[in-house]
Amino acid sequence: PFSGEYKDIGQSMMLSLQLALREIGDDNIKIYPRDSGYNNPEKLISSVESLQDQNIKIVIGPINNKEFELLTNFRDMIFISPSNINPKVQTNVISVGISLESQLKSIEKFLKKKERKKTIILYPKNNYTNLIDNKINNIDLKNFKIFKYDPDPKVLTGQIEKLTNYKQRKRNLISRVKILENKDDEASKLELKQLEQKYTIGKVNFDSVLIIDFGNSLKSVLTSLVYSDVNQEEVIIVTVNQWFDKSIFLENSIKNLYYPSVELKNFQRYKKNYSETFGIQPSEITILAYDAMGLIYYIWNKNNNKISSVKDFIIKDKIKGKIGTFNFIDGELIQELNIYKISNKKFIRF
Repeated sequence: PFSGEYKDIGQSMMLSLQLALREIGDDNIKIYPRDSGYNNPEKLISSVESLQDQNIKIVIGPINNKEFELLTNFRDMIFISPSNINPKVQTNVISVGISLESQLKSIEKFLKKKERKKTIILYPKNNYTNLIDNKINNIDLKNFKIFKYDPDPKVLTGQIEKLTNYKQRKRNLISRVKILENKDDEASKLELKQLEQKYTIGKVNFDSVLIIDFGNSLKSVLTSLVYSDVNQEEVIIVTVNQWFDKSIFLENSIKNLYYPSVELKNFQRYKKNYSETFGIQPSEITILAYDAMGLIYYIWNKNNNKISSVKDFIIKDKIKGKIGTFNFIDGELIQELNIYKISNKKFIRF
């Protein structure tokens, strides 16, 4: 989209593809930019038709999966989209975005390594709830419960209190303090002093939390968990891909937060190369366009300088890109993501 609401992303993707071309260094590869607009079916179709008239086979885009249905009339063309909504390879579309399916697979492995037995999966009631519902159905954790919360912070706090049995644990503390205050032995005095540093007594009924949320809404959930006195030494808190967003450091009440993501070092090198070349910072999604170009070139070479259909992309090889390794499993493009921990204002690979 070189016009409309997301034109800046389109421009950033175009620059990203120029970086990819420079690294590939093959004069046989050329890019033909077209403006698809955003939420503009007429402009999208017109752009694709103009490419079709020039016998262009492969298109990087569109970014919006809701537009995929418009592409069904162009079955002789292949579309590589940075969308992350559906990793399943379609008739003429491959989505290379960091899908929730890929993230959940990485989180499953992580929680199993950590030997977590009771997981709470938290996500908000919003336009994406049904989508998350469907993807959660395939999660491979033996013992988990789903908790859907209200995105309104005022309502959320009460919901998290209920989830963590906060009021009862608070009463437990008050009751225990009253008992100890009436005792004069050294052990009771020591315990009382220790309880003065606490807000509650008693454990929550889970050992891990997965929060599928972003931005301020995610920070509200994290704040509510801390306010409800969830012991971070005993309970692992995991969220989904945050693209190494440093603003989450401001949520300093959370000691350790884990999430799956692309290769940090590669991502940093890409951003540095991009900013040094063009003098601006790239949008995160543009690294997907960069890798899409590499994927196309790899398949083109592998098939003796030709690509006939999306079937040519579905290979058994694991493919290494800037974002990490990915491959096709049961007709889906799955990213092998690393788990990173946010601790002491640093991103640490697990």
